[in-house]
Amino acid sequence: MDTPLRRDNETPARKDGETPLRGVRPNIVQSIRAFRVQDLQDAATQLNQHFLYANLGNAQSKQDVLDMIAAQYTFPAHFGKNFDALYDCMTDLVHKSGPQPGFIVVLEQIPANAKFDKEAREQLLDIFRDASDYWADRKIPFRCFYSFL
Repeated sequence: MDTPLRRDNETPARKDGETPLRGVRPNIVQSIRAFRVQDLQDAATQLNQHFLYANLGNAQSKQDVLDMIAAQYTFPAHFGKNFDALYDCMTDLVHKSGPQPGFIVVLEQIPANAKFDKEAREQLLDIFRDASDYWADRKIPFRCFYSFL
């Protein structure tokens, strides 16, 4: 997984026991803005939640985006590589695997080009908004943070 890791000589920006998610709703899809990926990963560890990270900086098309998410989130081989299958993997498939502690999801550098235009980006984010709603109905935190390339 291409998850950035803190170097041993770096000190955390926050005090022990403090999470960067204080004040962030438990079920939301929002721009990553001032959050650092490492802080989000640390928060997931501290909260005992799943941390899913995908860097989409090399993606050009919808198929590239789906392939990269599937690979970086380690979806099963039978993943259908379309938006419906993405939703199923983020919700039903995980739900059926047992109780879930929560999710912190990062989609970094979503492409913004002619092959992955504004409509495609909104469709992608809608999948994660729908997944957030799905988990909210089950009282499971699902926070998704994204950035555009």
